[in-house]
Amino acid sequence: MRLILLGAPGAGKGTQAQYITEKFGIPQISTGDMLRAAVKAQTPLGIEAKQVMDAGGLVSDDIIIGLVKERIAEDDCASGFLFDGFPRTIPQAQAMVEEGVSIDHVVEIAVDDEEIVSRMSGRRVHPGSGRVYHVIHNPPKTEGVDDETGEALVQRDDDQEETVRKRLEIYHEQTSPLVDFYQDMTGSDAPAYHRIEGVGSVEQIRDRVFDELG
Repeated sequence: MRLILLGAPGAGKGTQAQYITEKFGIPQISTGDMLRAAVKAQTPLGIEAKQVMDAGGLVSDDIIIGLVKERIAEDDCASGFLFDGFPRTIPQAQAMVEEGVSIDHVVEIAVDDEEIVSRMSGRRVHPGSGRVYHVIHNPPKTEGVDDETGEALVQRDDDQEETVRKRLEIYHEQTSPLVDFYQDMTGSDAPAYHRIEGVGSVEQIRDRVFDELG
């Protein structure tokens, strides 16, 4: 079960990734985790990546693909893996094909932009405990304050409408084209593509994903 999970920020990928990795006994792999692990372990690629990051640069696709190949060769990936947030761009997806990294399934959690804006901009957090509320879907008993402590709730910078819309814009520019890329792939290495409607309870969405993956 070698799988790529696509979806805009706030589409609920993280929750579904947990369900998938537990059901199929595969690790969830994100480029951020891989980079941190390689830097910590001081692998040759990790050292190279650290030099780039320390200089304020972006780690090249070549380094990322190298890290991916190293990571999926590890024992815990014997039964497969789930890529979360990777590939992010068409060149990364093409490089994976060229390097012979084959994928069985691509799952897109599809949620309308306005629904994501509503979901994220309505979130409020209690800084002390990390408790999360939503002004519509999970409001506190008293508006603006934490149920348990009575302390003020805050809206994180990431959840402000302007920031959410900017992140969605970047997602549509960079990552949305991957939908077409994988749908248009042909040949024996082409993965099965599944578009899952990401609206409903997390259990409903999980069941849709599992139905598609069989």
